[in-house]
Amino acid sequence: MKNRFTKLLAKASALVALCLVLVSAPALAQDDSRFSMDVTLNSDQFFGFYPFFAGSYSVSSNVDFTFYGILWSGGTGGVQGAGGGGWGNWTEFGIGIGLEPAEGLSISPQIGITGGNLLSSGTDGPSIFGDGIVPNLTIGLDKAKTEGEIYLGYYAPLRNEAPANGTTLSYLHYWANFGIKASDFFSVGAHYEHLINTGGSNVASSSDIYQWLGPYIQFSKPTGGAFARLSFGTDLVEGNDSFFKVTTGFSF
Repeated sequence: MKNRFTKLLAKASALVALCLVLVSAPALAQDDSRFSMDVTLNSDQFFGFYPFFAGSYSVSSNVDFTFYGILWSGGTGGVQGAGGGGWGNWTEFGIGIGLEPAEGLSISPQIGITGGNLLSSGTDGPSIFGDGIVPNLTIGLDKAKTEGEIYLGYYAPLRNEAPANGTTLSYLHYWANFGIKASDFFSVGAHYEHLINTGGSNVASSSDIYQWLGPYIQFSKPTGGAFARLSFGTDLVEGNDSFFKVTTGFSF
């Protein structure tokens, strides 16, 4: 146990060292324009209520240091096969870089770490820091008349705390949405999202948790800074019925 925790501390120290290198790099003049942050409040029938924040700090004219956090909380795990709802106050925090290869197009590879017990023990063990690791990629589109996002994240257990006859769990989570800005206030589009249990130490094969498909509508402050979105539709996984997701966001 001590050796395992020492390895975990080493990994955490490496993340801290990366942060220090990035933010200490000589770059732009010191002013508030180098920092930006977005906060969203989300609710759906699977994860329950979960606030999310994402921030960036410019370290050069075309590279940002990025960080994010998801306060997954207890959630509901309402869809069968998720491993239950007692996720040990599940949380996620990560860092990465942000790139803008073209105007209105952003690419952000990041890596996160979770706290809780979903990945490390299938919700059957203790709630711990270092429950899992999350390499992920987000691609954003924000043009004058179009908007969209692609996300891909792999949730892998970082520690094995599963009791006898228990199991660790891993997940692949991805989504894609695309919309048309009908005006500076209103946009409409489509949303697709898929969560897959890819296996675990005592799970032989992967299985679909949910597979959502449907439209969304969004209302945004014309000058930017705030929006509200409703996504809804069908769940393509047999035995599930429908999905709904409500999101409101603010930019600083």
